Parts: sequence; C-alpha cells; structure tokens
Amino acid sequence: MSTSAARRALGRSYGAERALTLVAGLIATLAGAAALMVGLGWLGRFRGQRALLDPIAVRWLGDHALYARIGALVLGVLLLVLGLWWFFRSLRPEPRPDLQLDETPGAELTVTSAAIAGAVQADAEDITGVTRARVRAVGTKAEPALRVTLWLSEDTDVRRVWSDLDTYVLTRARESLGLDVLPTAVRLELDTAGPARVR
Repeated sequence: MSTSAARRALGRSYGAERALTLVAGLIATLAGAAALMVGLGWLGRFRGQRALLDPIAVRWLGDHALYARIGALVLGVLLLVLGLWWFFRSLRPEPRPDLQLDETPGAELTVTSAAIAGAVQADAEDITGVTRARVRAVGTKAEPALRVTLWLSEDTDVRRVWSDLDTYVLTRARESLGLDVLPTAVRLELDTAGPARVR
C-alpha cells in the first residue's frame, strides 16, 4: 500500500486547510509588519509621512497603464480560479470506499464503508474507559484507511486503551477485511461532559 496515499486519506480534512491558513497568516503578518515599520518611520521619517499610495508608484502605474491593467487582470483571474477551486474542493464529499471481498460473478460480496465504520466503532466502544467513539472509513477501494476518534472517561489508562485498540480492534478489522495493512489515524479526547454509558 502506498504510504503517501494513506497519508493523504488520513490527513485530508486538516492538511490543506492548515496549509492555506498558514500561507494567509504569513502574508498578513508580513504585510502588517511592513506597514508598522513604515508607520513608525523605521524606513525613514519622510516615507512614513507619505500618502498610502506612493506618488512614485502612482506615477509608474500611470506611465505603464497597459501593463498594469494586464497584470491586474491576470492576477484577478488567477485569484478567481483559485477561489472557485477551493470552494468546490471544500464542498466535495470525502470518498468513502466500499470494499469488494469477493468478485465472483453471482456471489459478489461487498462491505460498505458504513458497515466497516460501524463495526470498528462498536468494537472501540467496548474498550474499558472509552465513553464513545467515531470512526470513518476513508481513502480508496485499493487503499482504504480509518480515521478514529475516541472519547475517554477521566482516570483512564491511555496506554491500555491504545494497546486494546491496536491488538483487539484494529487487528480484528484487518483480519476481517483480509488486509495486511490498514492505516489508521487515532485522536483521543477527554469526555468531561458525556454521561456514563449503560451496558
């Protein structure tokens, strides 16, 4: 199984958003720092007293109006394309792979992603100390992966929960699906407001 494909499947909901936020934050920080330096006069007292639109820049734009308009038009189109791509990418549902365990004609056996997630979730909620769980099957049919979130009660032995999850829940899922490798991203949270589970 491709490690990069598994990483993409497991990190899809956070990776791109974090990257975009980081880039936007860096640009805003640099712009703010530059404005602060100019306003405080660190780049010269005269420059700090100038108008927001530098007369030299305005004059240059007037002398090269055609190139400035073309540049602004190209930049606007690029920003529009980027914005539309990001908008439709955000609306696109995350793929949920259904696994075909048997492709024999007349005896096909397909396990849906909801069934996989439900079975793993039920097993994870049976672990002592886990108050609730949420599981999602992600990735592709050829390279499935799991995203697991566990809410733990207070004073839970995290090492034991981790061990039970690995040796019991995930091993059983791999064996049931006939997979050698099933990449899994696990998130642990403390459930302070959840009611006690009745068994």
